[in-house]
Amino acid sequence: MSTGRIVAGALAPHPPHLVYADNPPQNEPTSECGWEMLRWGYERLAKDIAALEPDVLIVLSPHWQTYIGTHFLGVPHFASKSVDPVFPNLFRYHYDLKVDVPLAEAIEERARAAGLVTKMMRNPDFRVDYGTIVSCHLTRPQWDLPIVSISSCRATSYYNVDVMQEQQMALARATREAVVASGRRAVLLASESLSHRHFVTESAVPEDMSNEHITNHHQYLWDMKLVEMLRRGESRRVVDLMPEFTEQAVSESDSGALTWLLAAMDYPDYPAELYAYGSVIGTGNAVMSFIPPEEA
Repeated sequence: MSTGRIVAGALAPHPPHLVYADNPPQNEPTSECGWEMLRWGYERLAKDIAALEPDVLIVLSPHWQTYIGTHFLGVPHFASKSVDPVFPNLFRYHYDLKVDVPLAEAIEERARAAGLVTKMMRNPDFRVDYGTIVSCHLTRPQWDLPIVSISSCRATSYYNVDVMQEQQMALARATREAVVASGRRAVLLASESLSHRHFVTESAVPEDMSNEHITNHHQYLWDMKLVEMLRRGESRRVVDLMPEFTEQAVSESDSGALTWLLAAMDYPDYPAELYAYGSVIGTGNAVMSFIPPEEA
């Protein structure tokens, strides 16, 4: 078997509004338009990822929250309906996806050997979280690749960001080792926004872009600082700054997804590609890729 490798990583935020605005056949509600910069940025990301001919998408989502250990989908096929609990008027999505169970089991085994608490999720009636679905849909709308879905162990909630970071670095090593041993060409998806303070009310027409903006300038400045560092290839500095960024920007980085991605890719020192930055209900979202020069 040839040696597997991580051919790309992507910061792939998951606002359900982007799927709603795209009007795919899987989603019941329909929209007029909306959030074009982010959606068109995702289209460019999807083309770049497709050109790498990956075998599997590995996604870590903040919306599969587990408070005892890190869990992995362990059933080969899931088909059901995902309804966003906050925006059921926007996201009622019929999903049909395949899971690369052998790769998921390999990552879980290595993570457990490294001292992490882990568990394979074997319930065939489990509802896959919308963060996983949205990020995978926007990155690969054909749904022709299997996925590995990893939960967000809420170490930040129980302990602090520093404990979360240590756990995610261990999970990252396990992910990288399992991919290499598998022979797969893998793409990692960190399914998270940057700043994450929402509006508390919704406009009468959700896709009315005249009402869309970042919650406050303070959070915007934090987002820009992180984006510029990643564009300069300063991923180690980003991880070092993560505790402060997570607290000050009220960021979904508390999930560990971005730390996991950067650590699994051995802290890229080459510039990340920024496809789009935009706000959704006040949150800051950057669509970015990390493609090693040898793959590009």
